[in-house]
Amino acid sequence: MNPLARRLGGWLGAWLTRPTHVHGTSLASRPATLTAVLRPGDVLLVEGNSRVSVAIKYLTQSTWSHAALCVGNDAVTGRGDVFFVEADIVEGVRRVTLAEFAGLHCRICRPVGLTPGDLQRVVDYACARIGHRYDLKNVVDLARYLIPTPPVPTRWRRRMLAFGSGDPTRAICSTLIAQAFQSIGYPILPIVESEPAGQTDCPDCVREILRVRHHSLFVPRDFDASPYFAIVKPTLLAGFDYRKLVWAELGHASP
Repeated sequence: MNPLARRLGGWLGAWLTRPTHVHGTSLASRPATLTAVLRPGDVLLVEGNSRVSVAIKYLTQSTWSHAALCVGNDAVTGRGDVFFVEADIVEGVRRVTLAEFAGLHCRICRPVGLTPGDLQRVVDYACARIGHRYDLKNVVDLARYLIPTPPVPTRWRRRMLAFGSGDPTRAICSTLIAQAFQSIGYPILPIVESEPAGQTDCPDCVREILRVRHHSLFVPRDFDASPYFAIVKPTLLAGFDYRKLVWAELGHASP
């Protein structure tokens, strides 16, 4: 049964990740523009165009269906290719270039204040998992994506992504990136609880306690919503000047 289930899982995974026509919410990001500002440790959020992407965007109520961790340039070839570690349903954890996301709308989320040593540990954590593959015999875990917009109450949708008995649960890959940052104690969206501060001179004072959210519950949009990641907009960093924009009704740049 396992070989048959694995073949079925392989077919299902390939079908789910096959590109399809999806109306994006914005223009595709320019690779050259992204390359100019990307740094190791940046999280690249992607508005995917596959069947599984549609389901993830619906379940997370977000533009973003995929996340990849920037791990640096190719110092060996000297070509300056930017590399990422991502988790793919069929291929597992792998290293890819920015070309993998060509033609897609992307966003850069950058952790703030990391020491060089901790930043390297985050990158090393992700790179050490390259080659890990998913057990595609867990067909039930993949079948949840066959219905792109299941009638699931909003409060259960995140749980639906985390539900599962096998590795395909991590197909949205934000799990891998969350684990990398949690390995050094860097927050993404921790659970915040309040408790009495225990001050005798202030009986009503409270303090906030952060609790680690389980890595399986993270989705791509969490890096966008996190107060601990800065949103990097390449167009602005490149020296945006609104006066140089060319508008159709004017036919020339603004004065």
